[in-house]
Amino acid sequence: MKKIRVLIAKPGLDGHDRGALVISQALRDAGMEVIYTGLRQSPQQIVQAAVQEDVDVIGLSSLSGAHNVLFPQVLDNLHTAGAEDILVFGGGVIPKEDIAVLEDKGVDKIFTPGTPTSVISAFIERAVRQTRDSGEADVLTPPAGIDHIGLAVKSIDEAADFYQRHFHVTAGETFSVPEQGVNVAFIPLGNARLELLEPLDEQSLIHRFIEKRGEGLHHVALAVSGIEARLLQLQKEGVRLIDEKPRRGAEGDDIAFLHPAAAFGTLIELVDDEEPAAETGERADGYVRKNQ
Repeated sequence: MKKIRVLIAKPGLDGHDRGALVISQALRDAGMEVIYTGLRQSPQQIVQAAVQEDVDVIGLSSLSGAHNVLFPQVLDNLHTAGAEDILVFGGGVIPKEDIAVLEDKGVDKIFTPGTPTSVISAFIERAVRQTRDSGEADVLTPPAGIDHIGLAVKSIDEAADFYQRHFHVTAGETFSVPEQGVNVAFIPLGNARLELLEPLDEQSLIHRFIEKRGEGLHHVALAVSGIEARLLQLQKEGVRLIDEKPRRGAEGDDIAFLHPAAAFGTLIELVDDEEPAAETGERADGYVRKNQ
């Protein structure tokens, strides 16, 4: 694969570029060709430079709080220039609630402070490999195995006690996921795990699942590499998805679900088996210890 060309830019009036310079050097160290446009560039100037330099990727850095305006303007200018195939990632001081908004508008990835540069370079390499036109469909490796099997249960404590008494395996700590209406606990089992899913209330989807089907198998999770590439390929192949883009799972991994109708009635979860972006000492978004 030819060298990846990346343009790093500071849109707007932001006058701080230390982070942009660090990223630029890290990507050069990873073997990429990097063009840094300097401070105070307009979206039009950034796109013009990207087209002239024939780059694969644009990296935007913003510390001024104007990301919700400037990043979409870069995307709009790419559309006008007919250069929508250029990948766009962003970073800087970007609140958590703005990340989903920007990614929904077309930014391919937002990296938060503290993300290792190795994670950023790995993302770029994967994303460019996916989008470069080779004239052939992407060949994706098979899943590495089953990451876990999700079981819907009325009581995690009772289910965990059953597996402890009869199979001598111990469940880990229980976490609550209020926005999904469940408590979660994992039981290690060889190279895979059981995920116990307990409804928090009667509005929980797990509660409705149990009411309709009874306790038991809820989903099967497959460990895959390059989850973003896999989702793109599945979409190209017409597979019905619940998640068209990865979201953060219980343990910080990127996950996504296929619709049961696409997999003969089985809910399939994909779990990215690559290392999570950064260790923050916190659980994934929305996950809290049950006893807190």
